[in-house]
Amino acid sequence: MVDLQVQYQQLKGEIDRALAAVLDTSHYILGPQGQAFEAEAAAYLGVKHAVAVASGTDALHLALRAAGLGPGDEVITSPFTFIATAEAIAYVGATPVFVDIDPQTFNIDPELARKAITARTRAILPVHLFGQPADLAPLQAMCDEHGLLLIEDCAQSFGATYAGRQTGSWGALGCFSFFPSKNLGCYGDGGMVVTGDDRLAEQLRMLRNHGSKVRYHHDIIGYNSRLDEMQAAILNVKLRHIDRFNQLRRQNAHYYSERLADAGVVPPREDGKGVHVYHQYTLLTDRREAVQQALTTAGCASAIYYPIPLHRQNVFAAAFGGVSLPVSESVAARCLSLPIFPELNQEQMDRVVAAVRGA
Repeated sequence: MVDLQVQYQQLKGEIDRALAAVLDTSHYILGPQGQAFEAEAAAYLGVKHAVAVASGTDALHLALRAAGLGPGDEVITSPFTFIATAEAIAYVGATPVFVDIDPQTFNIDPELARKAITARTRAILPVHLFGQPADLAPLQAMCDEHGLLLIEDCAQSFGATYAGRQTGSWGALGCFSFFPSKNLGCYGDGGMVVTGDDRLAEQLRMLRNHGSKVRYHHDIIGYNSRLDEMQAAILNVKLRHIDRFNQLRRQNAHYYSERLADAGVVPPREDGKGVHVYHQYTLLTDRREAVQQALTTAGCASAIYYPIPLHRQNVFAAAFGGVSLPVSESVAARCLSLPIFPELNQEQMDRVVAAVRGA
């Protein structure tokens, strides 16, 4: 679904020089590359603080810890996403409350989120799924009205904007993943939490580094969750190219959509409230198995993101076994993602289109 080798070859000179610089300094943890990346990412996203951590899952976990969420608290979130979102809520002892999604965007439905608020609700955690921003204005308004935290899961949306502002800059906290296949990805695991709150930023920096502000002085129980200098160096290079990468993804998506509009599938839809950066190009089809087989026969990759909604996962069955979220369940049964990475060429996309149309 992504060709990291092609991207590396395009950036090889820049990346090799950046990695060599790290090796020359022999400074591998919490060094100048990480500090530079945090500063550049914060400037790009329009936030005061960026705290780099070891993974996107850690970003979510540490954000919830820094915010003080714990047992007895409820966090409203989407059931149609990767499990890390709900895992992080469970890690801190809080309870995920799944509400159904908008059938057009696959993001959390704000009106259903409002109806799910109880006296135990502490936060709303929308996911900007597949690179399309969630509808943040009504979510922020209800958080303000009820004294809740808005915490954004931006794992798939680096560079996406909503109403002219970057995802991650709306909530009290924004959580990013730099897994290799992401729009902005390193060559291992990596993540980041952003915030405009000085206290939260201080907590995050302690939590990622064994609860320490000063070496060998530990104020809280923390974790070992630090982005290493090699990954930070790679991200510093790729950050310079992120707007071009995202624009190519958008061009590829529009190329597909124009050619699949009458192909018996439902292409992804943009809601017009922000800029979709197409981490995935996910269509809907009632003939998923046939379409996927046609793609395989043509030598084209495809994937199902996500085949089982979180409320139907075994790990949550005891709590949510009787819950019905029909839109999420319908989308999970019909969704199929096509290759959308920036380095795709027209011949490759035409082969994908022909396979889908011929299925």
